[in-house]
Amino acid sequence: MLVLIYGGAALATAGCWSGLASVAGLAGWLGWAGRLTGLLAGYACAVLLGLVSRVPVLDRGVGTDRLARWHGMGGRCTIVLSAAHMVFAIAAHVARSGTGVPRGTVTLILDGPAVLEATAGLLLLAGVAIISVRGVRRRMRYEIWHYLHFVTYGAVFLAFAHQLTGPDFAGSVVASVLWRALYVSVSLALVWYRFLTPVRRALRHRLRVAGVRLESPTVVSVYLTGERLDELGAEPGQFFRWRFLASGLWWTANPYSLSAPANARFLRITVKAVGGHSRALAALRPGTRVWAEGPYGALTAARRRRPQVLLIGGGVGISPLRTLFETLPGQVTLVYMARRDEDLVLRHELDAIAAARGATVHYTVDEMSGGRTVPLTGRALRTLIPGLAVHDVYLCGPTGMTMAARHALRRAGVPNRRIHLECFDF
Repeated sequence: MLVLIYGGAALATAGCWSGLASVAGLAGWLGWAGRLTGLLAGYACAVLLGLVSRVPVLDRGVGTDRLARWHGMGGRCTIVLSAAHMVFAIAAHVARSGTGVPRGTVTLILDGPAVLEATAGLLLLAGVAIISVRGVRRRMRYEIWHYLHFVTYGAVFLAFAHQLTGPDFAGSVVASVLWRALYVSVSLALVWYRFLTPVRRALRHRLRVAGVRLESPTVVSVYLTGERLDELGAEPGQFFRWRFLASGLWWTANPYSLSAPANARFLRITVKAVGGHSRALAALRPGTRVWAEGPYGALTAARRRRPQVLLIGGGVGISPLRTLFETLPGQVTLVYMARRDEDLVLRHELDAIAAARGATVHYTVDEMSGGRTVPLTGRALRTLIPGLAVHDVYLCGPTGMTMAARHALRRAGVPNRRIHLECFDF
């Protein structure tokens, strides 16, 4: 995937590099630098949209969380490249015209080919970058943050007209056609997979709430029924983005993993009340219509390479691991970590699965609650799981727990390529 991205960047800037020998003078070098950064910024915009287009082959092959991280890093690079392009373009314009920086900047923005639109697009991208800063993001509701990100589409649209005025496209029909094809293909993928596919599946499967069961004071399981559920193709370990068509819930789609293997009769999610959306699920009424986007995620049996598998779950992160515990072949061991005994949800199901398949399950709770505990250290995990270094390991739970577990597993000799996790912290 990364090779394709880098290869595309090289192809997008090939014309710029081929003209490097003819560059001369300060204005020429500044213009060339502006041309290069502009091409990279334009290409990066297309890549950013492609990473969040939810194309199944990308989502299942790379993983939703990894795509999201690449999108975040790519967004920061795009902002830097776009800002650098503007600085170099202004500097080249000032060097050629001999005007001062303030006047040259205003003249270029107002009179340059679609520069005003590109400037507006850069400002919009900068606004999205600001709300994505961790400190700012944590002060916002997920739903607001999510919808503000749609501004990115407008920013890219505004900048696209300016991109086509560059020398690499204005003087080459082939380059212009290929650039347009890049953006058209990404746009079609976005429209199809992010907007039309959810509507099509909602009409075909007609999902609705069948019932809600309280698993603990803060955790509920929601059962859903519908038509042709076997055609959804959901694998154990995957998740959907659920949009419940009820008051206060219909305008957002939140990701929740399946907590039981999908079948033709029902789907089930198990959710902890940590925000307004998740708390409201306990009050859902049977018959409530549901739109589900997915299935997504790569935390599936396809990542398994060894016959021995260790599952480590924390809190409600047990949801996808419960499905894998039931369905993964081979020797499977589950370690379920929680703060208190009452937080060990779905325990009766896990015990039944362990008994039915002859698997092993270890429950561990914090020492403060007077229960059993397994420190997240390499030594403790090696003691608990004989032959740990030859296991595939699946992790799911709070970020702090999964990061600590990953570090401990590395210390215990488990290679990083056999540690599988997906993290969706907002």
